[in-house]
Amino acid sequence: MLLHPKPPAIFPDRATVRHQSQRRFASQTGLFLLFALVTGLLPDSAMGEGSAPERTQSGSPRPAYLHLMGTQSLGAEELKTISVFEKAAQSVVYITNTAVRRDIWSLNTFEVPQGSGSGFIWNRKGHIVTNFHVIYGADSIQVVLDDQSTHDARIVGVDPDHDLAVLQITGKANTLMPLKIGTSQDLRVGQRVLAIGNPFGLDHTLTTGVVSALGRSIKSVNDRTIENAIQTDAAINPGNSGGPLLNSAGELIGVNTQIVSPSGAYAGIGFAVPVDIVKRVVPQLIQYGKVIRPGLGISLIPDSIASRWGIKGIVIAKVLPGSMADKAGLKGLKETATGRIRLGDVIISIDGEAIRTYDDLARLLDRHNVGDRIKLGIRRNGKEQTLSLKLQAIQ
Repeated sequence: MLLHPKPPAIFPDRATVRHQSQRRFASQTGLFLLFALVTGLLPDSAMGEGSAPERTQSGSPRPAYLHLMGTQSLGAEELKTISVFEKAAQSVVYITNTAVRRDIWSLNTFEVPQGSGSGFIWNRKGHIVTNFHVIYGADSIQVVLDDQSTHDARIVGVDPDHDLAVLQITGKANTLMPLKIGTSQDLRVGQRVLAIGNPFGLDHTLTTGVVSALGRSIKSVNDRTIENAIQTDAAINPGNSGGPLLNSAGELIGVNTQIVSPSGAYAGIGFAVPVDIVKRVVPQLIQYGKVIRPGLGISLIPDSIASRWGIKGIVIAKVLPGSMADKAGLKGLKETATGRIRLGDVIISIDGEAIRTYDDLARLLDRHNVGDRIKLGIRRNGKEQTLSLKLQAIQ
């Protein structure tokens, strides 16, 4: 027994059949015309004068949808941005930092991911520049290149004061593409910039913006001041650290290092270490593993104690024998026969620029090189005087 009986046959009249056939033909014709238009199968006459489909090199017609979707003309600025990215991206790397930990019960060791960031190829010897905070505390570091190959890296040198570090990988010298190095001394507010990095692990991400401000002062991981930082509105997020900030010519102008954000994500304010500092620091890290800084050859009293004593300036605690400060006649603290401390010299300026804290001194000395001669303003026994002093290399 059928659960669903067969319905009686219904035979439409001829007029109904003809009407339905006309509608079906019109519908099929419309679908054919739409298909032919999209695929470029219509003859030239059907498309109208001047509407003939493009021809490929083989002479066959180019499908119309390719013209609509694949050959739209791009603006000059877009083409330039694409060109800069495609070239510079070959020099940008993804860096992962892991630390070795030991299980307190089994005593087995295991690696723990500590973070990730970006970097860029400095030269064909495998040197890679990144931020110090990207590799801080690492027991092992891996670098992923543009070709997705992964390489172990060793730390060549670090400069926490400027949040910079140099790594090195081996075995890829012939294929490495160093980034083109520019300058930051002639940057202008409003000029176009591009940032390439790996925000949240999304490799080779491009963001664009402008130079928002110049001459900013930011704090490094060890609370030292980094001068002349570049402020930009190009989107910088966690993972962008250590990546390059480029000008519109694809030249390195800074190393992305910090953002200002209540949430920890992009809020329109990012900072980069200017490339002129990078160009001075990186060669020293490669050669010496550290930065050879200019100094005076003195030790200092902490700012907090000087402030407690009501002293404006930097108090010299001790002058190292044979140092440039010693040769210039600077004096440190002395202990009297009764056990009291007698104040020596207080540094108040360098080349006429006032100094109030150790950070001021470090910032001004950072503008000089070993061997430069400066005019050091001091206060001795309540009287101010100026001494000429040659800067020496310090550890």
